[in-house]
Amino acid sequence: MKKLGIVLGTIVGILILFVAAVFFTMQTLAKPVNTAEAAKEVRLEVPYGESTYSVAAKLQQNGIIRNAKLFYYSATKSKFLKIFYKDSLPETFVLKSGTYTVNSAMTTGEIMTLLSSGQTEYVKVSIPEGLTISKIANILEEKRICSAEDFINVCNNSSLSKKYNIPFHSVEGYLFPDTYYLNIGMDASKVAGIMLDTFYEKIKEVPGLAEKSVGDLNDIVILASIVQREYQLDSEAPLIASVFKNRIKGNIGLYSCATVEYIITEIQGRPHPGRILIEDTKIDSPYNTYKWAGLTPGPISNPGLVALNASTNTPKTSYYFFQVADSKTGKHVFTSTFEEHKENH
Repeated sequence: MKKLGIVLGTIVGILILFVAAVFFTMQTLAKPVNTAEAAKEVRLEVPYGESTYSVAAKLQQNGIIRNAKLFYYSATKSKFLKIFYKDSLPETFVLKSGTYTVNSAMTTGEIMTLLSSGQTEYVKVSIPEGLTISKIANILEEKRICSAEDFINVCNNSSLSKKYNIPFHSVEGYLFPDTYYLNIGMDASKVAGIMLDTFYEKIKEVPGLAEKSVGDLNDIVILASIVQREYQLDSEAPLIASVFKNRIKGNIGLYSCATVEYIITEIQGRPHPGRILIEDTKIDSPYNTYKWAGLTPGPISNPGLVALNASTNTPKTSYYFFQVADSKTGKHVFTSTFEEHKENH
């Protein structure tokens, strides 16, 4: 019996030491990697749909936590593991996509709280005036906001245009060019929604535009999308708009090279042409303003406020023609007759 007691005592002692060793090891793994003075900072990108374990692995690889498995199980599986942490962990952990700044002096609780807060860093994305949906999509993909394919599909889905009361199958023309602060891995529909909401907010700055009917607004957006691609000097945008309006009234084709470029690059998917050739102006397309009078079926770019204002509050002129007078400054010369136009060639 005495021997049995000794054996049992030994076993119990070993178990106590084992449990103590495990507890000590787990507590060590749960500690911050560094002190505040020695901490290193990492910008952590969490794309939409990424798993908690994948994020935990990134944290370990970057030296922010000691053990990815412990972090993962503590966040998602076992409340028992929380006894190894001196700081309090959040009751529930829901990983939210975005971009976060974490450092190796943060406790696990602080990291979990941050990653489930949604309070992310934003990525600055500048969308220039006059781009098409596909070109905007490429910028968004380069910035890792969302995939170009997803954004194009969303913007060309009639359900989105119906939601915003746009009388076309696409929202081309209504994505306002601006500087946006977005998150990595955002849903493409959310990005498009932000740009569309911005459009309807910004047009309130153009006298008389926000009050237009759906049809009149759409016509103005189409005209502005063409004006946007033709002017280089802000002061000339209203004059170019007046030329186009005069030609529309006279049932004369707009003869805009920008519309032919749109056909080549956006409809036919060919590279951007160095210059428009005579054969290009003969392409059979309703977007070809060399073949058909009036506006194109839909916008050919996403215009800014200058083009929108020029197309809404257009001055009355007698001009029917314009052409580049100075290629360096983008200055145009405007004329009223074809004879005057030929003289300026």
